Amino acid sequence: MERILNKIKEYDVIIIHGHKRPDGDCYGAQFGLKNIIESSFPSKKVYVVGETSDFVDFIGKMNNITDDAYDNALSIVVDTAVEDRISDSRYKLGKEVIKIDHHIPVDDYGDLRWVDTTFPSCAQMIAYFYYKFQDELKLTLDGAIALYTGIVTDTGRFRFRGVSKLTHQLAGMLIEKGVDVEYIDGKLSQESLEMIALKGYVYSNFVTTNGFIYIRMTRDIIEKYNVTDEQAASMVGLIGGIQGYPVWALMIEYPNEIRIRLRSNGPTIDKLANVYGGGGHAKASGAKLESWEQLPQFINDVEEVVRKYNEEA
Repeated sequence: MERILNKIKEYDVIIIHGHKRPDGDCYGAQFGLKNIIESSFPSKKVYVVGETSDFVDFIGKMNNITDDAYDNALSIVVDTAVEDRISDSRYKLGKEVIKIDHHIPVDDYGDLRWVDTTFPSCAQMIAYFYYKFQDELKLTLDGAIALYTGIVTDTGRFRFRGVSKLTHQLAGMLIEKGVDVEYIDGKLSQESLEMIALKGYVYSNFVTTNGFIYIRMTRDIIEKYNVTDEQAASMVGLIGGIQGYPVWALMIEYPNEIRIRLRSNGPTIDKLANVYGGGGHAKASGAKLESWEQLPQFINDVEEVVRKYNEEA
């Protein structure tokens, strides 16, 4: 962390990247870090780039920059274990690259890496970074909102494994900065009629196999219910926690691939995700299929993971 702070001090231009199809934690870490740097070092130019997320766009707006902005700039990539998932490949144009992440490491990209899987969110890592150097750094309410939102979303509102005493201490620190928890909860809890209807579809159409539940989100379903890809993908939690089915997944169809949000409350599933071009946490990972023809094999592989888990239990 001290080396990262020194690098931030060294550069006049800093460009912060996240991952493709960003979630609340990605946004929270990006905009939280931007706020810390801008508040602490007003003379520096700090940009946040990458894909957008309507779900958490109240946190901040992405910057549009040209390639020449990377001249003698520092690139920082947050919340991204797999290099090809980095949103906006121009991060490589920076003079140096820093990786800050809490996922199980897959690609060791970057000149300087801070990877710690004990943190339940990358936003908590950024909050901890501020906490450790708060004699030198500043954080305003906007940054605190971003970091709190990132922590809340990636911990399932403090329900998931990895939440610790430190998580709550840092959340309390952010609340002391003025975060209105009711405001953030209201922002995150708003749902459209289309989303309610889509929930009905999910509950009526999920498929069960041996210890595995999944739902397919094809393009026609997404268009029928008039939701975004991000909104469709957020339905993965609906089919979790059902007795007898420790692994579940949501599969969403994109033009050139099928992305899988894979979850577990029992078996470790990140190694399986690695086989299918993904990765992540031990019990919350992403993967992908090239086509629906691969689905039967994927189901067989998940069932094998569940079978071995049951034998060892």
